[in-house]
Amino acid sequence: MTADKNILVLGAGKSSGILIKYLLEHLSEMGYKTIVADLDLKAAQDKIKNNPNGKAVELSANDFNKITELIDISEVIISMLPATMHLKIAEICLDKKKHLVTASYKSPEMDKLDAACKEKGLIFLNECGLDPGIDHMSAMQVIDKIKSEGGEFKGFETFTGGLLANGQNPNPWNYKFTWNPKNVITGGQGVVHFIQEGRFKYIPYHRLFNRTEIIKIPGYGEFEGYANRDSLKYRAIYGLENIPTIYRGTLRRPGFCKSWNVFVQLGATDDTYEMQDVENMTHRDFINSFLAYNPYDSVELKLAHYLRLELDGVEMRNLKWVGVFKDTPVGLKSGTPAKILQHILEKKWTLNPEDKDMIVMWHKFDYITEGVKRQMQSSLVIEGKDAENTAMAFTVGMPVGIATKLILQGKIKEKGVQLPIKPHWYNPILKELQQQGLHMQEWMVVPHLQNEDDF
Repeated sequence: MTADKNILVLGAGKSSGILIKYLLEHLSEMGYKTIVADLDLKAAQDKIKNNPNGKAVELSANDFNKITELIDISEVIISMLPATMHLKIAEICLDKKKHLVTASYKSPEMDKLDAACKEKGLIFLNECGLDPGIDHMSAMQVIDKIKSEGGEFKGFETFTGGLLANGQNPNPWNYKFTWNPKNVITGGQGVVHFIQEGRFKYIPYHRLFNRTEIIKIPGYGEFEGYANRDSLKYRAIYGLENIPTIYRGTLRRPGFCKSWNVFVQLGATDDTYEMQDVENMTHRDFINSFLAYNPYDSVELKLAHYLRLELDGVEMRNLKWVGVFKDTPVGLKSGTPAKILQHILEKKWTLNPEDKDMIVMWHKFDYITEGVKRQMQSSLVIEGKDAENTAMAFTVGMPVGIATKLILQGKIKEKGVQLPIKPHWYNPILKELQQQGLHMQEWMVVPHLQNEDDF
């Protein structure tokens, strides 16, 4: 394999399958080979499926000597590793003068590499998956169009969720893991901050899942939305510095958040300390470890009393369904509360071969043109085919693959650390995604109000 004709994919997890398939099918036409490196060699081999243009490599994420060797013989590096690994990969890419693409959030440390990237003529593209990624691109395409028509923005809200497709009962949570489970368990931790009607708002983690709103998607019904951690930084990123309302959130089915909040209030999503005697712990022991000692009351009764839940209420029924009251061994030798909870939930929340997932995205744009107040909404709903060809893998992997192709074709002239928020990124990526069956549905909600106070 020659150094200038390889693409390196680091990580062969849940979201990489359709990406790798795209690279093998579309980039091989340009003479490129795809190297897939993962700790699980079989996972990498399964993603390649004996394609002669692919090569599977066994790789530990901590083996930086081997990572450096693989980066050195590749032209574009795609990191599907955990976000905490990206900076180290980026530093090696910078040293070896290689382009980098990730689907993860851009960190402040990554931003500091911008000048060095430009000096070396490199592109480090971040946030080019689903959320972040397609949410940015689909929103910016509308924002730029409205601005070009003289529109003044008053509010922007956006929500995205990875869910089970309709009719996937009898799962009362209407949820299974379709991407990195650890990110689901620890999601939302920290302090949420956004701006609403010119007033800064904050939600601490322990209140987050009590502060939800209902989002209606035509043809698909109601969903439950809760806020993402940092909406404020996107005022500058989207060129909406003075907008009085901006809010980014996550979608779940109605009722999910109340049940999930039980784990949050218990402290079962904490990932900062190791629990004791995990090797001998059962699911029931795990829940009981967060409750007061009382040898006479059941775990169920203590939990219901502690959090003021109805014993026959929806939260307790959901917890029972997921198996947290069973005397089943956890099956770990050690772990933080978050790791143990993840291990327990994966027993019920792992996709079966026939399961289908669903991605739901929704935007709301409030703006004024020529003194007329308007509101436009748009939505994206896409269902997966099965547990392997998921909607999550499609919406995360396809934008990354298309962006990689654009870089190799020399169509991106701007260098440095970037997000896909400019037309030279979002127009071709969204166009190709639409050709693949993914496109936003748009509709006007308020085309006629005359008074700004009506917002």
